[in-house]
Amino acid sequence: MKTMWGLCLLCLAGSLRAARAAPVRKSGRMEDVNVLMFGAIQLSESLNYVYETTEAKIALISQTVRRHEGTLHKLGRETEQAAEVEKQIEEVMHLLQAQMAKQQAQTKTAEDRLGRVEQEEAELKSKVKELELHLNTSVSIKELQGRAEEQSNILKDLQYFTDFQKENIETQNEKLSELEKMSDAMT
Repeated sequence: MKTMWGLCLLCLAGSLRAARAAPVRKSGRMEDVNVLMFGAIQLSESLNYVYETTEAKIALISQTVRRHEGTLHKLGRETEQAAEVEKQIEEVMHLLQAQMAKQQAQTKTAEDRLGRVEQEEAELKSKVKELELHLNTSVSIKELQGRAEEQSNILKDLQYFTDFQKENIETQNEKLSELEKMSDAMT
């Protein structure tokens, strides 16, 4: 744009020399030169204004583009971080589901053992009653009563273990529900 401004001034100077070098034949010729000079001055002022406003607009556009590029870069990083968090949540959910399945299997095994022990205890109590009827010796009865107490203690321990496993499963279910809510909220 500066070269254009220089060209305008050069053209103006050239017209002035041509106007002075030529003999004045008519006064109208001088008016034409004045009109041309005035027009050249206005043209150069207009070109200067256009140059300055265009330069300011280009600077503003460049600044806006840089700002948008920064925002896009930041959004890209945030998207990558969100994807990483979602991946980690999915991994934790898979781990919790595997743990829950394992604990449910352990609970089922414990419940089966508990059922067998309860059945054995009932059978043992029935045998003790039969033996009490048939035997009068206190040693045999005491031995059977001791075994019955042992079986009863085992039964209590298994009942405690089953309750503990049920509480564990409920806790894992609550954690899984929370993670699913977090995962749903992120998507």
